[in-house]
Amino acid sequence: MHGFELCLAGAVLAAAAASAMAGEAAGQPLRLHPENPHYFLFRARPTVLITSGEHYGAVLNLDFDYVRYLDEIQARGLNLTRTFSGVYREIPGSFGITGNTLAPLPNRYISPWARSSTPGYFDGGAKFDLSKWDEAYFKRLTDFLAQASKRGIVVELSLFCPLYDDGLWKANPMNAANNVNGVGDLKKDDVHTVKNGRLLEFQVAVVKKLVTEANPFDNVYFEICNEPYFGGVTLEWQRRIADAILEAEAALPRKHLIAQNIANGSCKIQEPNPAVSIFNFHYCSPPDAVAMNYGLKRVIADDETGFKGSADVPYRPDAWDFLLAGGAVYSNLDYSFTRDNFDGTAEPKAPGGGGRNLRQQLAILKKFVEGFDFIRMTPDNSVIKGGVPEKATARALVEPGKQYAVFVRGAAKVDLVLDLPAGPYKAEWVSTLTGAVEKTEKFDHAGGPKTLSSPPCKDEIALRIVR
Repeated sequence: MHGFELCLAGAVLAAAAASAMAGEAAGQPLRLHPENPHYFLFRARPTVLITSGEHYGAVLNLDFDYVRYLDEIQARGLNLTRTFSGVYREIPGSFGITGNTLAPLPNRYISPWARSSTPGYFDGGAKFDLSKWDEAYFKRLTDFLAQASKRGIVVELSLFCPLYDDGLWKANPMNAANNVNGVGDLKKDDVHTVKNGRLLEFQVAVVKKLVTEANPFDNVYFEICNEPYFGGVTLEWQRRIADAILEAEAALPRKHLIAQNIANGSCKIQEPNPAVSIFNFHYCSPPDAVAMNYGLKRVIADDETGFKGSADVPYRPDAWDFLLAGGAVYSNLDYSFTRDNFDGTAEPKAPGGGGRNLRQQLAILKKFVEGFDFIRMTPDNSVIKGGVPEKATARALVEPGKQYAVFVRGAAKVDLVLDLPAGPYKAEWVSTLTGAVEKTEKFDHAGGPKTLSSPPCKDEIALRIVR
């Protein structure tokens, strides 16, 4: 062949390979990594999911411009968002959140269920018919998934949420006062149980509809219920919802991961549901839940943060702690996104923090982890033999003799003693605020303890060591 023909043939082969990879990606949703199920495989790449996202109302709130929101998440280098299905909603004033995206204004709430012709819904408009679907809602949901997909953003679709108080139950479509189906004449703590009468039929049906509509997308996974440890949610009911997801997908081409929210803080999971691949914890600092449940060989997630003020600390170091403890998901709840601020530039006025600076700093963590062949690594703090100041902490992800990721928190400077096998290494101290490499050292090591001295830092610093 002539040179041009060779180039053309190469281009054709490359295009065919790219097409094949795209086809494989489209046919294989986000899944546990087959070589290390503590992490994900997404579009043929090992993946961790890190974000600082809005308060879950992007789809159900008609006033929220989710395209501008997703543009901001992509622009900051993040790859996850969490959204509620619309089966649950909040009301203005809920939890003291200013501009709460989960609290649509009157007549701006959209749900999977269609409105009937009967007036009388909680804040105006017609009641809901739980036996019929709102096609405008599903058009909005699938466009949201498509827009996220184009930007490489994974969507955690949370199907249900407990009713935290009677005011939220009063606003809910499942309440008998808000639907025309003769179901939901219940106390709020009986709604998410298998003893809720015919309401369970409608709950299973809406799950199957949501799962079916989302099936074409590779960038989605399903959470059974947000914070089911409140509001009377039973494990038996959660198992029924997980079964409904499996039943829906049994006849569909793609199989998606299921997440279960376990606890606020940390606890050891007893009798894990085999259908669940992602175990979600909220406010998981320190990240003890990872070590407690690492033997389950599934993804452990810190799925919501907050209630520690509006500054970037502690959320930024909490994220580093969690990922270097072996977690695979850090989902910061970012109150700088509001009902009318889609770019996340509002001053957080709520029980947590957020903002562009924090999002950029979390992207540094994502880039740091992705700079390793991290599926070969496991959490192992035993390699740290000394040099951690009193009241400071240090965590390490390790592939012995090959690569080490270390995060030190609560120190202005450290002389870290690590147990390293013999060999040549390169060490880099990385700023968690800027991503800049602040000190580099190359050394040939005879094996055993090795002291590495950090540059001065402001309470936290990361260390990258590669052979």
